[in-house]
Amino acid sequence: MNIKKMLVGGAASALMLGTFATAVFASPNTLNWGTETNAGECEKIGKPIVNVTQKVINDVDSGFNGYWAFDNYNRHIQVWESTTPGEYCAIVRYTGQFDAQAGQSSPDLGSTNILDGDEDGAFEGGYRATITGTLDATPAWNTRGSVGSFDYDCDLSANCPGYVSWVVQYFNPGYVFAYDWWGWIYHAGNNGSWVNSSEGNSGGIL
Repeated sequence: MNIKKMLVGGAASALMLGTFATAVFASPNTLNWGTETNAGECEKIGKPIVNVTQKVINDVDSGFNGYWAFDNYNRHIQVWESTTPGEYCAIVRYTGQFDAQAGQSSPDLGSTNILDGDEDGAFEGGYRATITGTLDATPAWNTRGSVGSFDYDCDLSANCPGYVSWVVQYFNPGYVFAYDWWGWIYHAGNNGSWVNSSEGNSGGIL
């Protein structure tokens, strides 16, 4: 997946997970993302101040070798006030499908495989982040329920005219966004599986 997509105010929307991935390999091809994106990992106060779901279609995904798939997914966005004044803990969880694109390079580090477009499958994961800043007193999006469906309309060059950053909907300008953990696992059936995480990477999509 692509962390750039989650980036605060990033111009491109692409899920560029690979861009942020480390070159460390983990084994086996499993990812304990549910634990890392559990609310218990936040040093928080009370209930979430943001608790919404969002549907995204036509996002572009990147790996170590460039953009390789289009993604459709649902994500659950939650934000809590932190025990540290002025800080907020955000957890965003993803479940979705990826559509590999023929002629693009496989996303795993060092791969020379070229995709034929049949390597489609499902992915899941998410991230935990710390946001330092001030909440918008009148946020652009509702703070409960669904915020709707968004078509990012990306191409394989990461031009995404429909991209919208969720963070700017809730925080005033000047906030600082930092990832504490992120990771996704891709399942492509007989075409393999790939883990892309801040803890390391393993496997590959053939």
